[in-house]
Order: sequence, then C-alpha cells, then structure tokens
Amino acid sequence: MTDRITAPYGSWPSPISAASLAEAGVSMSDLRIAGGDVYWRESRPKERGRQVLMRLRDGNIAELTPAEFNVRTRVHEYGGNSYVVFDGGIVFANFADQRLYFQAEGAAPVAITPSGFQFADGTVDAANRRMLWVREDHRPGTKAANGEERNEIVALPLPPGGEDAGTVLVTGSDFVAYPRLSPDGKQLAWIEWNHPSMPWDRTRLKTATLDDVRVHDVQTLIDDARIAALEPAFVGSDLYAIADVGDWWNLHRWKGAERTAVSPMAREWAGPLWQLGAQTYDANARGEIVARTSNAAVDELGIVSTDGTYRRLELPYQSFGEVVWRSDDAIVAFANAADDTGVLIEIDAASGTHRVLHQPSALPVERTYLSVPTAIEFPSKVGNAHAWFYPPTHPTHRGPDGAKPPLIVTIHGGPTSVSKATLNLSRQYWTSRGFALVDVNYGGSTSFGRAYRERLNGQWGIVDVDDAIAAVDYLVAQGWVDENKVAIRGGSAGGFTTLAALAFHDRFKAGTNLFGVSDIAGLAATSHKFERKYDVSLVGEPNEALYRARSPIFHLDGFKEPLLTLQGSDDKVVPPEQSRKIVAALDARGVAHAYIEFPGEQHGFRQAANIVRAQEAELYFYGKIFGFTPVDKIEPVPIRHWP
Repeated sequence: MTDRITAPYGSWPSPISAASLAEAGVSMSDLRIAGGDVYWRESRPKERGRQVLMRLRDGNIAELTPAEFNVRTRVHEYGGNSYVVFDGGIVFANFADQRLYFQAEGAAPVAITPSGFQFADGTVDAANRRMLWVREDHRPGTKAANGEERNEIVALPLPPGGEDAGTVLVTGSDFVAYPRLSPDGKQLAWIEWNHPSMPWDRTRLKTATLDDVRVHDVQTLIDDARIAALEPAFVGSDLYAIADVGDWWNLHRWKGAERTAVSPMAREWAGPLWQLGAQTYDANARGEIVARTSNAAVDELGIVSTDGTYRRLELPYQSFGEVVWRSDDAIVAFANAADDTGVLIEIDAASGTHRVLHQPSALPVERTYLSVPTAIEFPSKVGNAHAWFYPPTHPTHRGPDGAKPPLIVTIHGGPTSVSKATLNLSRQYWTSRGFALVDVNYGGSTSFGRAYRERLNGQWGIVDVDDAIAAVDYLVAQGWVDENKVAIRGGSAGGFTTLAALAFHDRFKAGTNLFGVSDIAGLAATSHKFERKYDVSLVGEPNEALYRARSPIFHLDGFKEPLLTLQGSDDKVVPPEQSRKIVAALDARGVAHAYIEFPGEQHGFRQAANIVRAQEAELYFYGKIFGFTPVDKIEPVPIRHWP
C-alpha cells in the first residue's frame, strides 16, 4: 500500500460531489399497505422536489401519479401523510392547488375537493364508504375567532362523485390530528391541542361514537399538562396510543376507561409530531405489535407478543422510519444504515431475517470514503449533552504533519428534533474533504426522554448554544480538531442557534445560516399557524425586552466573524425577511458576509440545482475563511467586506 498524499485539510479530492448529493437525495415517506401492496411517497430533487406516489405489487415497482402532480400537502406547512388507498383507487393531495384528487387504476386524476382547503392525515372509513381527513380551511372570511385557519376533522364520500369540501365531525380546538377508526367504523379516536402547546408538550386524547353525520358521546382519555399523546389506533375493540405518562413516550392500551402500559421501557416509541400521520407501530390480526423505538438517537425494531413480551429484531440499521405489517408474518419498514442509502425492507417476523425491497438511490461512493461516527457525551452547563463525531476520512489523502482538521459544528433544526448516525452524504461531503464534523443533539433533542427535551424550554439560544460550545471544547481537549478553525452551521432553528452563537460568543470563526431566525418577535408576528406560539415555550410569554435580549439581530456588537446565509424566497416558515434583515445589518457594520436567495424554494431546498449551488457555496466560503483552496471547480461566491 502506497503512502497517502499529504494535502491541506479541506482541499482533498472527493467523489462525493454536490451533484451526487442531489442525486442521492431521493427519500421515502408515508408507508402504507393495501391489499398486500406496498405504497409510499418518494421525493425527486431532479424534478424540482416533486413527491411521487409509488407502489410495489407482485415484485414490480410502479410510479402511480403523473408527472404534472406533486403528492404533498401544506397543512401545518410541514405537511405529512398526503394520500389514501381504497378498493376504487387512490386519493391524494396535490401541492400546486392543495385540492384532493381521485385517480382510478389507469385513469387520469380528477379533483374532488374545491379550492381554499388543505387536507392531510387521511384514513378510509370502509364500513361507511367515506374518508376522514384533517382539513385546514384557508378560504377568505372563514377564520376562527383568534384569526387563524380552522383545523377540523371532516368526512368526505369515497369517489367517484362530484366535488365536496367535507362534513365537519370534530372542531373547536386549534389543532387536530390522527383521526383513527375502530374496525366497525363506529368509534373515532383523535388527538387535539391548543396554543401555546406544541404536540410534544401537551395533547388531549379523545374518543367518540360516530354515526353517519356527527360524533357524540365524546370522552377525554388524556388531558394533562405533562402528557403528550400521539398515534391513537384501534386494535379490535381496544384503543392504543403513545403517551409520555412518565419520562418516555411509551405505548398504552385502553379497555374502556382503564389504561395499561404495554411493555414499558426507557425508550421513545414516537417522535415529535412535525409531520402529520407518522406511524411508528402497527398491530397484526393476532394482536402482535411491531414498533420502532429509540434511545440516545439510535433506533431499533421490536415485536410485542400478545402476552406483553418484547423481542428486539436484530437488524443492521441505526434508524427506521414508518413500520407496518404487510401480513400477519411479514413486516415492512423504511431503514437507514450508517454506510448506505435508505431502503425499504421486508422482515420475516418469526426469524428476524430481512430482504431489501427497494433502494431508490445507489451508494455513489466507495465505503472507504465514509466517516464512521462515534457517539460522544460531554459535560455542559445544565448536565451532559450528546453528539455524533465524524473524523475526516479519505483512503488516499491525509493532513499535514502536526496539523489538525477544521471542525464544522452542525445544529439540527426543529429545535425539537434529533440527529442520528445514519448515512447523510451532506456530512460525508465535508469529512471526505478533510473536515471533522460534530452533529450536536443539544438539550431539547428527542429520544433522550422528556426531561432532556424540556431543557430547552425558556432557554432557546442559551442551552443549545452552550451545548454546541461544550462539544467544541470537548473535541479540542481530546486533541481531535483545530480550535482556531471552527465553523457552526444550521438550518431553521439551527440557523437561529448559529446566529446566536456568533452574536453572543467568540468560540466560532465562521458560520452558515440556512433560513434561520434572527428576530424572535418578528418571527412570532409572521409565523404560520402551527408555530405561531412556539416562542412561548422556547423563550417565554411575549415580552419585548426578553425577545430583544435573545434575538441576534439586536446584538451585533460582538458579531465579528464571517457569515454565509442561504434562504428560499418562498419560505413561509421562516420568511426571507429574517435573513435579509441580518444580512443588511452585517453589511452596515462592515462584517464579512455572503448571501444567496433561491427563487421558488421554500423551507429547505428541494431543487437539484439549488442543492448543488448551496453546498458548493458553503465549501467555497470556508475555503476563503480558513485559507485553503477546494479542488472542486466552484462558481465564486461574492463575500462582502472580506479582505
């Protein structure tokens, strides 16, 4: 074996190009089973982020929705489950007009709802030949008393038929989710919540008797300030739901009003409800339950037998998406490993063996270029925090003797989210060029229990920033990174953390802000409904002095390090004005910065050309700041006020 080539960190040649990130960016979501067939949505960055409905039948994979349709809902802006399947065809939400469309086998889609509404989280009421959906009413003049769009559960007839906006079954709360039916169609369960709670803070679990036109005999099974119930589902006459009655989201069963914990454990059976309709457990006809659970950002699948015994399935994956029974003996799930792209798998429940049914993107690089992450736990101001550390990795190149690699600190969005150790080529893009990277699961992250999640309550911009700094201090103390070449990057809430870290601390030498929050009060005034009161739990009740104290836009005296900002022009979650304000303020102060706004992009970049430009711009930016020349040919990024 020849000696490796010595080259400055950051300048190593890598087969992981920005274009390959867009090509490998195909993801799968919304897993469903109907008649033994497997259905899911698949993203297409090369098609401007279009979502396509897919089906696996008799070993053959087919793309069901025509090229002019994008199967995606905007309910809560983050969307979620966007389709249902029944014996007559499929019904799906189309992104462009947000109407529901019916598509019979071999036929063109036909609109079945009028304009002005958005639909998500649908389910089929086969017993009564209808569908139930969460509906968001955006018609002029129909807002609730608080001035917001109404979120309601509605019933629509199964097509074919004319246009129908639906009959309202459940209304009166700010938000509803998970309309789920008993097998006979006579009982309805759902969750609901009101501002300022988020669905990981507090929800109410309700049931009711359902007839042709209304619900009655409504019962509340959970209504507690310390409990967030999720994912109700009927198994026979029993109701199941996930609830953090203790510190962990665990499964519970109700026989009438009597609740029993099902195989309790110190693991999360669910995650935060950012997208509607997520399904992390399912029961077969025998009453056996398959579930995805998580602890410390690592997932597993397991089966709970009818006597409550839990059996872990030994599978070579670190993360799982939705999971459902395909038959009484076979399970299908989305799965992700640390060294390969995402797959759809089928598992034999008895033996635990599995096979890959579908892999939409092939691994575009040899595994010798992949950095294997290590879980690290380190002290921070309010207790130990967690992260994944990725060292620079390359089969033929190395850094100069005595030099240490630059570090990129990645802050996940949410902020109620989690980063897992599964393959993300965007991370490997950096490590294969000679960067070290640490992905911080700061206080507020999920899969560590409610207490860890609530560390961020009232402390946004403090706990998350402290944990990011503590991660850097830990890595510097280990001698693994160059303390003078540390960048911080994040999107959305992670962008806010990035801006706060640069405004209030001097630990970082550069930052990349992707559609982040710069002005908390400004965001609260313009935010979409779902997050309109999120600032109350993250920061506190609206208070001008408090919100100014936490907002980076008002604390630029200490903001001296270069900043790259990337923003979508059509972002409704964090409007472009948030980025434009911070860029203008830095420009007025003569602070080095660069700004790219992508026309037509929303909250996160979905178009292949924009994914490429954003990634390459960030590499170019770090090259200028940290003094190396990328081997990649990159269109220059104008950096104002840079020497």
